[in-house]
Amino acid sequence: MCTSKDICVIIGASHAGVNTAFNLRKEKWLGKIILIDADPELPYHRPPLSKTYLTANTSTTNLLKPIESYKKDNITLLLGKKVTRLDAVNRCLFLDNETKIDYTKLVLATGAKPIIPTIEGLKETASYFCLRTAADIVAIKESYNASKTKKVVIIGGGYIGLETAASLKKIGAEVVVLERESRILKRVATAVISDFFRDLHTQNGVQILENKEVSKVENTLENGVKVTKVHCTDASYFTAEVLIVGVGVIPNTELAKQAGLKLKNGISVANTGETSNLNIYAVGDCAYHYNLHYKTYVRLESVQNAVDQSKIIAANICGNPLIYNTIPWFWSDQYNVKLQIVGLAENYTDYIVREEQDKENVISVWYFNNDELLAVNAINHTKAYVFGTKFIKESKKIAKEKLADTSIPLSKDIAVVN
Repeated sequence: MCTSKDICVIIGASHAGVNTAFNLRKEKWLGKIILIDADPELPYHRPPLSKTYLTANTSTTNLLKPIESYKKDNITLLLGKKVTRLDAVNRCLFLDNETKIDYTKLVLATGAKPIIPTIEGLKETASYFCLRTAADIVAIKESYNASKTKKVVIIGGGYIGLETAASLKKIGAEVVVLERESRILKRVATAVISDFFRDLHTQNGVQILENKEVSKVENTLENGVKVTKVHCTDASYFTAEVLIVGVGVIPNTELAKQAGLKLKNGISVANTGETSNLNIYAVGDCAYHYNLHYKTYVRLESVQNAVDQSKIIAANICGNPLIYNTIPWFWSDQYNVKLQIVGLAENYTDYIVREEQDKENVISVWYFNNDELLAVNAINHTKAYVFGTKFIKESKKIAKEKLADTSIPLSKDIAVVN
């Protein structure tokens, strides 16, 4: 049971950290709550960064909570402050100005940071950007607005790279996406999904180039304009005034390592959110946890995971035991297309594609491990997403012949009655 003298410190003020702070109050945490982040901005929504923020004329971010809410729940915000040291033995941490902060419980919501690939000349190029924070967006927009040719090269054909390409195309950019793999989205989706989004981008004027491994980046002058020349291993090259790198992220585990916590693809946590130190919890993108439904360990980079996990952690910190047991879901918006994903498609043995009759671009891909439905990718198809979610949660077996027959409307009747 907590007391008014207890202190819970949360490092990281994105979705996971902010929701943990407010959930602690809901769970009747009586003590002090301190929320720390190196980002000086009042915590904001991150999914729109690669979407509406890029195309908006304003730099105003969509706040997670108004400042009044933090005051009302007595949550102390320390923004623009970096935690440099963590002493788990004496339960304290130090900020970059050497301020010492003690804690009773600590929550690591440290998130992840962009991977910077080892490419000759990349770090010396002033006009390259990642896309993780509001400051990144401001820098990209300033660089793009100042550019004369409006040429943009994006390294990486994952969801972030493709969402960014769609947004920049909307405001008139000439966009080239360079993907190292044989197809975009190869790590996360079937060829059906890759083909759909390749066609979508091509139709909208974005150049998608696969099997393109970037080997070198250099600054040069072209027709009197300072540009970046992006060289590939096949001797092709592309010029741009704005270069964006979106090849994935890695979890921020430096403080966890200092604390001697167990690490594996992130910070290892129990289904309560507790790390290998009983006074330290981890939540969100940095947490590596066991998914009870899929019986496997995962680290999820999603708002849904951050929000749901924060509720479990807050409850457990306050002495109300709960375990984390959810089906992951994600989404991506590109042009006028919404992709909704539920479940984990890893280790699928087969899949079924439904292209709904008389409905353009209404598609769903159903992934199975033999008879078990693992995941559904739904393009402009909320009904498939909803039924897929229900069937996965209830471990329903699917009549595959019915599912594959698009003359049969998608309904609960495709589930086999036990």
